[in-house]
Amino acid sequence: MQLQGIEADQRRVNAMEILQQVGLTGMEDRRPAELSGGQQQRVAVARAIVSKPALILADEPTANLDSENSDKLMTLMRELNSQIGTTFIISTHDEGVMAFAKRLIRLHDGRIVSDDAI
Repeated sequence: MQLQGIEADQRRVNAMEILQQVGLTGMEDRRPAELSGGQQQRVAVARAIVSKPALILADEPTANLDSENSDKLMTLMRELNSQIGTTFIISTHDEGVMAFAKRLIRLHDGRIVSDDAI
């Protein structure tokens, strides 16, 4: 955000909003070693989305999350896609994550076997 020219006070406000959206309110002063694997995963996603990029590539973004937090995170990603147009390309084996997709490309042995709009 600093490279985008966003002032320090606004960067902090944006960061706090994103931490709240990923369920980590009050954790902003914790070190990575003080967070669970799922919390670390949500911090990584928060860092990726806080600057509202046009494209995010995510490899198993919900791998360390329970189903409730996985659904919340995927809902947030879908909202960002709808509201500001961020495109998410997600690799996953989780059928629950796939249910949030607007388009599903399936691979087998490194080859595309289906490409479906949902």
